[in-house]
Amino acid sequence: MKRLLLLLTTSVVCQLSYAQAAPELCQGAYFTEPQGKDFLGQHVPASKQEWETRAQQIRNRILEGSELQKMPPRPASKPIIHSRREMDGYTIENVAFESVEGYYVTGNLYKPLNQKGPFAAVLCPHGHTAKPDARFLEPMQFRCANLARMGAVVFAYDMIGYSDSQLSTHKIPKAFKLQSINSIRALDFLLSQPNIDKNRVGVTGESGGGTQTFMLTALDPRIKVSVPVVMVSAHFFGGCVCESGMPVHKKGNFQTNNVEIAALAAPRPMLLVSDGADWTKNNPEVEYPHLQKIYGLYDKENLVENVHLPNEKHDYGPSKRAAAYRFLAKHLKLDISKVTKADGSIDESHAKLLDRKDLEVFNDAHPRPANAVASEEAVMALLK
Repeated sequence: MKRLLLLLTTSVVCQLSYAQAAPELCQGAYFTEPQGKDFLGQHVPASKQEWETRAQQIRNRILEGSELQKMPPRPASKPIIHSRREMDGYTIENVAFESVEGYYVTGNLYKPLNQKGPFAAVLCPHGHTAKPDARFLEPMQFRCANLARMGAVVFAYDMIGYSDSQLSTHKIPKAFKLQSINSIRALDFLLSQPNIDKNRVGVTGESGGGTQTFMLTALDPRIKVSVPVVMVSAHFFGGCVCESGMPVHKKGNFQTNNVEIAALAAPRPMLLVSDGADWTKNNPEVEYPHLQKIYGLYDKENLVENVHLPNEKHDYGPSKRAAAYRFLAKHLKLDISKVTKADGSIDESHAKLLDRKDLEVFNDAHPRPANAVASEEAVMALLK
C-alpha cells in the first residue's frame, strides 16, 4: 500500500507548479469527477463527420501545444544493439539510438525465438515508479518476454531520466515533447526490424506509459491496436510534466481531455484496463460508454473494450497483463497458446527476470557515445 500511495502521489504532484505559471495547462485532477462526466456529455458528436472534424482539432491542439507540427530531423547514426541473449522462447538485446541528434533512447528489444515471420510489433512504454528503474522491473520484463513468446517483436524503452536514460532529469519543462519524439522514433526503430508485418502494430503501457500509449496512437496512424492501462480518465489529466506540462489539452476557448484523445484511436481496436483504486475507477460508467459512442459512429463498437478490476490497484500486474495478452493476441494474430496452461489460464513462468546489469545498454564495455548531451540545459537546447 505504501508503494501504491507513493506512485499515485508522484504521478499527481510531478511538476504541478507549472500549472500556476501556465494557466492553459490541465494537470492532475483538473476537473472534478462530475465535471469530467459533464464535459463528455457535452461533447457527444451527432455524426461521424462532426467527430472527425473535432478529432482533427484535438490532434492539431496536441501537435501545436507540444511544438510538434514539424518533427526534428532524424539522425543518420545507426542503432547500437548488443548483448543478445537466448531465453525460453524469446531473445533479448540491449538497444540505444538517437531520436534527436545527441539524445539517445535506451531500451531492450525482445524477439520470438525459433519462429517464422512476418511478426507483429509491440511498443512498450512504462509508467512512473518510485525509483527510476521501471524498465528493469517485473511488469515490464514479463509482458515483453511473453508477448515475444506469443510471436511479436517488442521494444521496451525508457522515459526521460529513467534506467539508462540519464542525459537529464525526468522533469524537464518540455518532457512531453521529447517523450513524444522518442515514442515516434521508437516506433520507427521497431518497424525497421526485419520481417515485420506493418499491419500488425500495437502499443501498451501503464500510468504515464498509458498516456504515451494513447498520445502516440492519436498522433501516429501506424499504430493499429492500443492498450492504455490504468490511465484514461475524464477528470484526471496526468500529474507529471511529461504528460501535461505543455498546453496539449487547452488553448483559449478550446478544451479537450484524455478520453477524447484516447478516442482518436477509433476505429482501431483499443482496450482500456482500469481499476478501483485510482482515477480510472469510473471507466465502466463514464469513460468506456463515451468511447463506445465514438466507435459506434464507425459501426465498430465491438473494437473497443474495457476490463475493469475494481479490487485492484494502480499497476500493470498479472491480471492486467493477462487481459492485454488476450486482446493483443486477438487483434494482432498472436499465439496465445504460448502463454496459457491446459485450463486456459495465463502462464508467465517461461519469462525470466534478469538483473539490471544484464539489460543495461551503457556500461564499461559499451560506453555512452561521445556526442551524447549530458545536461538538462543541453537536452532543452535540442528541443528548440
